[in-house]
Amino acid sequence: MKQLTHDEVLQELLQDEEFKKEYVAWQPLYSFWDAFYQARSSINLTQQELAKRSGISQSNISKIEKGIYNPSLKTLKRLADAMDMHIEIKFVPNK
Repeated sequence: MKQLTHDEVLQELLQDEEFKKEYVAWQPLYSFWDAFYQARSSINLTQQELAKRSGISQSNISKIEKGIYNPSLKTLKRLADAMDMHIEIKFVPNK
């Protein structure tokens, strides 16, 4: 039995209209969570190190990465500053 890739499974699931609707609705948050984690990882910072730099608790950083806490823009700015980064927000037309 062939093991399916993540993309193959996703394409199969997207055939279901209800799944697709929910997936599209949540996609911006998935992208955000991934971008935040990738930003921190790209500069080899642990959550604890980022917490010390930003003054935001490690538990809240963990919650952000797990998608169970949605930070304010003020909090995101503090995190970006602590990583010596800036935030870009884009509005993109639907496909």
